[in-house]
Amino acid sequence: MVTNVKGSFQDFTGTLHLDGSDPSRSTASIDVVMDSISTGNADRDGHLKSADFFKADEFPAMTFRSTKAEALGGDDYRITGELTILGTTRPLSIDLEFNGAAKDPFGNERVGFEGKAEILRSEWGLTWNAALETGGVLVSDKIKLNFDISAIRNA
Repeated sequence: MVTNVKGSFQDFTGTLHLDGSDPSRSTASIDVVMDSISTGNADRDGHLKSADFFKADEFPAMTFRSTKAEALGGDDYRITGELTILGTTRPLSIDLEFNGAAKDPFGNERVGFEGKAEILRSEWGLTWNAALETGGVLVSDKIKLNFDISAIRNA
């Protein structure tokens, strides 16, 4: 691995239920359209959608369903759940930092969180790689996930 490649999914839907009085009763779910991957390079995006990686035609969505939420102290939280990629479901914990709550200019009540987690892509069957002339491989097994969450209260 020589450099980090950043990407994001452009098409997703999610639901966040927050219980401010008892954070352990909070829940989260997200559905991500795999075909919406964007890394800023059309050829790379096409390869990621192919059978070498996401198999987007066969497995059009990646999902996360929470199973546990906990307050860690201060503005820090952890949401644990099940991440499904390529039909494989494995546990995932995401550490979150609460950024605040406010009414936006449109009158919506909004909350914000930032989060991060790391996974080994091989644990979900994502094993494609290529050897480099200088040694090592083209694609790291470790993937860093970053979350920027802005949720609007749905009455």
